[in-house]
Amino acid sequence: MLLDRESIDLVLVPAGLAILFGYHLLLLYRIFRFPHTTVIGYENHNKRAWVERMMQTTPEETAIALQVISSSISASNNLASLSIALSSLIGTWIGSSSKVLMSEVIYGDTNQTTSSVKYVSLLTCFLAAFTCFIHSAWYLVHASFMLSTLDSDIPISYVQNAVIRGSNFWSMGLRAMYFATALLLWIFGPIPMFACSVFMVMILHFLDTNSTPLHHFRYYPNKGLEKRINARYASSTIENPMDTPLP
Repeated sequence: MLLDRESIDLVLVPAGLAILFGYHLLLLYRIFRFPHTTVIGYENHNKRAWVERMMQTTPEETAIALQVISSSISASNNLASLSIALSSLIGTWIGSSSKVLMSEVIYGDTNQTTSSVKYVSLLTCFLAAFTCFIHSAWYLVHASFMLSTLDSDIPISYVQNAVIRGSNFWSMGLRAMYFATALLLWIFGPIPMFACSVFMVMILHFLDTNSTPLHHFRYYPNKGLEKRINARYASSTIENPMDTPLP
């Protein structure tokens, strides 16, 4: 039996949300139990290795790490601004939407209560994304403070945790944007929303799966210092060739 126009939202919308939530619960389980099979776990492994290497650099090389973190902070701030701007746009849309036009375009429930639920759900996702991106920038700023503390005994795990938490909040903000995309299509009916949820899960499963084995990094703490000493020695030899001892 086909569903009528008023009850189709009660079936397709919960089904689409169940698919999205179910996929992300499965992804969360894989991150905790089998992190090497996910892109998030793979990236976190590389970031821990990067932090460990940056903590062994000289003060001159610390600028490289600070520049990388500064770029991540800028990206988080830009997405946070985008999220809050879209939230404001949704609020304006609520006050100026035409019910007559929507009732002609949407195949589904078009009463005032359902429309309010659509807008509030979409607004909640954008505000959640804004909060996650702000927390991401917060942790990355904290990591930059610790990285720039020269000649200190700050444990490497402190900086690693700050960078990883900033990365995790970044990922959570992106997931909130993905949910908002599906809910945005719900404004045009439950059928586009359900189709978007299924298609998005297929794409995310492909993007979140990692098949590259984890690399076990090895570090040479004095390698950069040794290179600089050799470079200075070579330059001094070129400038004063008579001072170089004979073999």
